[in-house]
Amino acid sequence: MMKTVHMAVYDTFSDWEVGHATAHINRPLWQREPGTWQVRTVGPSAAPVTSAGGMRVVPDVALDRLSPADSAMLILPGADTWGGAETAAFARKAREFLAAGVPVAAICGATFGLALAGLLDDRPHTSNDPEFLAASGYSGRAHYRTEPTVTDGDLITATGTRPVEFAQAIFARLGLYEPHILDAWHALYGGNDPQGFYTLAAYEQQRAEVAAR
Repeated sequence: MMKTVHMAVYDTFSDWEVGHATAHINRPLWQREPGTWQVRTVGPSAAPVTSAGGMRVVPDVALDRLSPADSAMLILPGADTWGGAETAAFARKAREFLAAGVPVAAICGATFGLALAGLLDDRPHTSNDPEFLAASGYSGRAHYRTEPTVTDGDLITATGTRPVEFAQAIFARLGLYEPHILDAWHALYGGNDPQGFYTLAAYEQQRAEVAAR
């Protein structure tokens, strides 16, 4: 059964903040259940949007057609537009997902949007900086954690400068990799440690040998 992770796209969304997560969710290599995961984009409407890097994206689905029942997670990248009416609709959808027990992962400006919506008032969370979120007028400052990522049940928050750790938290919540493979993945992509690559390569070789028997 295919499992779908939905990634929000809106004008000026930050491509680099979600690239590690989406590429490796779509890539079956090293996964615990290879071939069962896919990423689909969700936009404010079916109209194309343009990322901060100038990439034109045609959403797979419009936001008003997205149901938590059809999704394994909603990923919200940062954008210059968080705080506006269009992205506020994504914060409302995040509330719907969390109420349904479906995970939400927000990074950078998206955490500001969740703060505006009151979703961080009572949850441990992080962002770019405490003062950044304080500008939203939210009531959750006591729950702020100065960490690259914070996972509180079904909600993941992250600072915009740590996309690798954001991806790692997403993979952990989804159960995408075996724990030692997730550690090796982070060693490679987060620490430039060649031993991470060798561990991943050996794992895939072992799986290929088992499949060939």
